[in-house]
Amino acid sequence: MIKLYWSPRSRSFTTLWLMEESGLPYERVLTDISTGAQKAPDFLKINPMGKVPALTDGYAALGEAAAICAYIADRYPETKLAPAVTDPRRARYLQWLFFCPSCIEPAIIQIFTKIEIPTSTAAWGSATQVFDVLEAALAKGPWILGEEFSAADVTVGSGLNFAVRLFKMVPSRPAFDSRPLHGAAGVPARGEDRGGIDGRFVRAHRLSTTVRKRWARFALPTLRRHPIPTPSDHPASASG
Repeated sequence: MIKLYWSPRSRSFTTLWLMEESGLPYERVLTDISTGAQKAPDFLKINPMGKVPALTDGYAALGEAAAICAYIADRYPETKLAPAVTDPRRARYLQWLFFCPSCIEPAIIQIFTKIEIPTSTAAWGSATQVFDVLEAALAKGPWILGEEFSAADVTVGSGLNFAVRLFKMVPSRPAFDSRPLHGAAGVPARGEDRGGIDGRFVRAHRLSTTVRKRWARFALPTLRRHPIPTPSDHPASASG
């Protein structure tokens, strides 16, 4: 069985959301980074960087959130989370799939640290450019690739969730609140058949923020369209 090693309030959220979207059976293995569990020898065999998330699937093992999303979408094509290799949309899919770790995360760090880096030197250009480009890409919708939801929507949506809603480092823009990010607004990403108003995003968010009461105060503010249940309403399972 697929095992997802994760910890609350971390990049694990991206992979939690992806796994919920996939509909695949998987085991969540809580890796408490507050106690240094990610540095244990057994965990380092899975991800030598000592970071969450990480994933094992039989003999396969890997780290990095976007890489995990890519692996699941390609290894399990029945999830319909990625265009086929022969599909022309595959090129843009790969670009946006890795846009979060390559551009959104560095832009967030640049905003936080206030570091001035020449745009010709920074691989992401500038924080302003990153979110301008993303806004233009999301303007059409309904998803980043058009009519089809993909793993790229998960990585981009997660990045915006951190930048706009959680850390409030980036002002929201109309395109960020439109259909491509409804998953990040608590609406099920692929319609009512994907879990009603709870949605896959909300389930993943609940898993990520209510596993322990001491972390509950760090949960996202109440989302605009559908409130997220409190820890007392949805007690976390022992498995995380």
